[in-house]
Amino acid sequence: MENMKLAVQTALSNYATFTGRTGRPAFWWWALSVFLLFAVLNLLDAYFVAPLLGFDAAVENAVHPLALLASLALFLPNVSLGMRRLHDTGRSGWWLLLGALPVIGGLVLIYFYVQPSDEGENAYGPQPVWPPAAP
Repeated sequence: MENMKLAVQTALSNYATFTGRTGRPAFWWWALSVFLLFAVLNLLDAYFVAPLLGFDAAVENAVHPLALLASLALFLPNVSLGMRRLHDTGRSGWWLLLGALPVIGGLVLIYFYVQPSDEGENAYGPQPVWPPAAP
């Protein structure tokens, strides 16, 4: 749980930093926390917010305002973290544009994200340390 907290703090404190590197642990702990957040928000939207807005609970076409707001708020941190993760594997952040390709683009990005970090310093900076050093 401490790793997840550190990953969220690190990602949100660097929410618009598109330079540097992010290691695998920080990236995947962030991904897990975002996944859990959206699972909770979708349940809240489906069973509490949708009925307040006149929809039946958990119907297909119901609105999900909480999840929508969270996705808007987390868009920039997700892009910057994905870009820094690609930098960590020695790739340009432009590879994120693969996500625009249906299915295959996302699969290629996941493949890139699970690759080990470049050892030592690469063109994008020094190798990140996990957990980060306390100030």
